Amino acid sequence: MTVSVLICDDSNIARKQLRKALPEQWKESALLVNNGEEALEALQMGNFDLLFLDLTMPVMDGFQVLENIKEQGIKIKTIVVSADLQIEARNKVAEDGAIDFIRKPVSTSALTDVLNTHGLL
Repeated sequence: MTVSVLICDDSNIARKQLRKALPEQWKESALLVNNGEEALEALQMGNFDLLFLDLTMPVMDGFQVLENIKEQGIKIKTIVVSADLQIEARNKVAEDGAIDFIRKPVSTSALTDVLNTHGLL
């Protein structure tokens, strides 16, 4: 199965690390962006199946991206990827439509578990 993936993180290292953890057949269809504003532009112009979204970024943070996705009615499955594991942050992103939350740095096994949980593998 090929899935079109958008990875949004201000850290180049984190973007590359997450892309590397993706299932092999998904890597070629992954677009990497630097901030929330770029993610929204890509979502408005492209057709993506899955968004991996960091929370803490310049320009537009992950919380703002989720709010905009909701307001604009963009249909995208979103998995938040963050080192911020505070219960308030987890609850907020769930309320705003994220399907799951995964800790940074992303391990291949944790990513596989989350993808399996949501029937994405």
